[in-house]
Amino acid sequence: MKKIVVLLLLTILTTGCSSVKKQLKKTIDPHLKTALFSDQFTGFLLLNATTRDTLYQHNSSKYFTPASNTKIFTLFTSLKLLPERIPSLKYSYVRDTLYIEGTGDPSVLHPYLKDSTAIRFLKSHENIALYLNNFKDEKFGPGWSWYDYQYYYSPERSGFPLYGNVLTIENGDSLRISPDYFKDSIFPYANAVQRDPIKNLFYFDPSQKDTLEIPFVVDSSLTKNLLEKALGKKIRISPTMPNTAHNVLYGIAADSIYSRMMEVSDNFLAEQLLFLASSTLSDTLNSAKARKFILENHLSDLKQPPRWVDGSGLSRYNLFTPESMVHVLYKLYTEIPRERLFRFFPVGGVAGTLEDWYPGNPEPYIYAKTGSLSNNHCLSGYLLTKSGKTLIFSFMNNHFRESPSEIKKQMQTILEEIRDTY
Repeated sequence: MKKIVVLLLLTILTTGCSSVKKQLKKTIDPHLKTALFSDQFTGFLLLNATTRDTLYQHNSSKYFTPASNTKIFTLFTSLKLLPERIPSLKYSYVRDTLYIEGTGDPSVLHPYLKDSTAIRFLKSHENIALYLNNFKDEKFGPGWSWYDYQYYYSPERSGFPLYGNVLTIENGDSLRISPDYFKDSIFPYANAVQRDPIKNLFYFDPSQKDTLEIPFVVDSSLTKNLLEKALGKKIRISPTMPNTAHNVLYGIAADSIYSRMMEVSDNFLAEQLLFLASSTLSDTLNSAKARKFILENHLSDLKQPPRWVDGSGLSRYNLFTPESMVHVLYKLYTEIPRERLFRFFPVGGVAGTLEDWYPGNPEPYIYAKTGSLSNNHCLSGYLLTKSGKTLIFSFMNNHFRESPSEIKKQMQTILEEIRDTY
């Protein structure tokens, strides 16, 4: 009798699941067969977060340029390797001298995060030797557009960043400059570019009354000078770091950086988080080291290993499948408390890069990361249905020539129908 009951239940569940899949296919397929989607490359995977049942798939094992969806992998890496508070710097004492080296911490004097933990610590020491040779990577990621050097979303990467590696100009009732170290290097007139390609010479339009962020050129001399100005005393650059056990100074809560990175899609924070992650593996700051470790030790079960070359997704060399995105999102969902996890993601109709899209009816139903480059738009994250189910999805669109708004409108229609019918 028990066997009969079990068989009946399994039959009901299987039939019900099959019916749901057919209904979703009937709902989604007509949209993906329209002219809008026929001239581009689209991938979509939808998963039930509780049963892990695949509800819908379309090109889900194919590779796409993910753009900032790459930050989902960076978030996963950071949560695996970083402690609750960010390692702000490493230090050792040799007699009366404090030797320090960076960890890649992006928050020190950052225009938004404004962490001063390291500055307060260093102000309490007289003799400071700064070691900068542990940064073993390039200033820009592979495949980044060279012309983006002057824009806020493409600061240089470094081992001991200060002020987010950007000059901030607030042109309101009065002119405010941070760091003011550059006050004599700013020219107030409209120019075709915002900064000289190889020098810290900046240009801004004085009629433009808003805040402008311009990346500056980073080198060891500038890092030393900026740090000296912030500390109000001289320091020296050391060619070596003592061969002793290093202490770690911890700064702000890591979650504050994760939330900022994901909500506004901050490329600089994403890049620096991979250096921070590598700092927990050795004293060498190298983005590839962190990526390799995560793929080999925590994501070795990916069916389609990605081509993953940076932390932010600025590079078009990155290649990920919707299936890989959903795989990592599922791991996050099962390993991180839901309330904490959802705080990291932009919320449809509420905040971040989704403020103007996917509004709730009436409650928010989309918690997801966008990814946009010219001719590419992706969205991956979590969808809450009206029936109370949580779904995990990755919706990737590459090579379209239509307006991104048109693509987003269709995506929104599809996701709303899934919300309302499943």
